[in-house]
Amino acid sequence: MRNKPLINNKDKIFVAGHNGMVGKSILRKLNENSFTNVLVKNREDLDLMNFELVNKWFLENKPDVVIISAGKVGGINANNTFPVEFLLNNLKIQNNLIETSWKTGVKRLLFLGSSCIYPKFATQPIKEEELLTGELENTNQWYAIAKISGIKLCEALRSQYNFDAISLMPTNLYGPGDNYSYSDSHVLPALIRKFWEAKQNSSKSVTCWGTGLPRREFLYVDDLAEAVIYALRNWDPSLPDAPKDTKNKKLNFLNVGTGKDISIKELANLISSEVGFTGEINWDSTKPDGTPRKQLDISNIQNLGWEPKVSLTEGIKESVISFEKELKDNNLRV
Repeated sequence: MRNKPLINNKDKIFVAGHNGMVGKSILRKLNENSFTNVLVKNREDLDLMNFELVNKWFLENKPDVVIISAGKVGGINANNTFPVEFLLNNLKIQNNLIETSWKTGVKRLLFLGSSCIYPKFATQPIKEEELLTGELENTNQWYAIAKISGIKLCEALRSQYNFDAISLMPTNLYGPGDNYSYSDSHVLPALIRKFWEAKQNSSKSVTCWGTGLPRREFLYVDDLAEAVIYALRNWDPSLPDAPKDTKNKKLNFLNVGTGKDISIKELANLISSEVGFTGEINWDSTKPDGTPRKQLDISNIQNLGWEPKVSLTEGIKESVISFEKELKDNNLRV
């Protein structure tokens, strides 16, 4: 870690994907940390899948720092239903942003990946060096392959052209601004909606996908946003004391999580309790479970000085409040 921050509060920072859950959280944390020169662009005004438009916008606005939180995301059902969009759209968006940042002289870029990049049966907890050591989980392979490509493009640009690109691999995210749609949401927000509606309808039981046995790690989105700013300020992979893998090879991407996992059954019990549902919880084992376990080793980013702050219980409480607010404001995505 350096004494002098690698970015400063006067830098012009472009947050790609600012309308998503992660992007909104990053904007909040940039504001809290007194970064006032922040650039955003709505999807209808800048199509990130169009290279010419992206390049033109970069030349006109000249960002110093780029944070890539844009992309197509969703749960198992969405990945299975739209494999082309999950692969092609994400490749186009990230390639356009990364290549244009490099060619237009951006001084630092941070690419956000996902823990689904790791093999289905990776050694637990998962170290960064597990990447590409085994077969991916079939239900989200399209998204994972796109994210792996983004990581490797950043690594290649640093190696060949000394472009200052870094990547963070967050675990499963949740929090304010999440997607609560039944068709394409992740497990935690889907369970919040399912149990909340069951309580409102006085249902006697709720049926959840899978066996409930897989274990997952969940990170509150504001913790990730703080990790993004911390890494941009402090992490220089080229320094001698920068994080390395067990073979003493420098790392160009770092895991971000809590270092703790929980079974989906335990998660369902926590959420049902928080929303006040007291009925029976049934499990449909004909539906896919996904990866049996996915817990990240976060020791490298911890050694840099970052730690998660929000407990799962506290985060679920805040997420339920956010969900109810969305309902009240008639902004719930369905």
